Amino acid sequence: MEYRRYTELNVWIEARKLVAAVYGVTGNYPKEELFALVNQLRRSAVSIPSNIAEGCGRNTKKDSLQFFYIARGSLYELETQIYLSFDLNYINKITLQELLDKLEVVRKLLSGFIRYFNTDNP
Repeated sequence: MEYRRYTELNVWIEARKLVAAVYGVTGNYPKEELFALVNQLRRSAVSIPSNIAEGCGRNTKKDSLQFFYIARGSLYELETQIYLSFDLNYINKITLQELLDKLEVVRKLLSGFIRYFNTDNP
């Protein structure tokens, strides 16, 4: 099941772009949030491409899917944290929408990737 060229997968590439965007935005958060919301946002974001990569390195379909599902869970966690950032006025509506747009790209690609592993791979 190992997918050696995960670095060429659009889902992994776009997930890395999402991480960069989250890091860029959270650099402007208040210092008191560094070990709270900033840490949570960054950990959730980093978890997405990391779990995609780990899933691609697994030997069975079941193992791979487990990591892809973890990545998807982190994506939803990140989405919630982005909304919380907006609610707390750490980001404006434009930044909110930019992050959600990037997140949606990853969500669609990841959903398609999971479907691929569920149906087409032995």
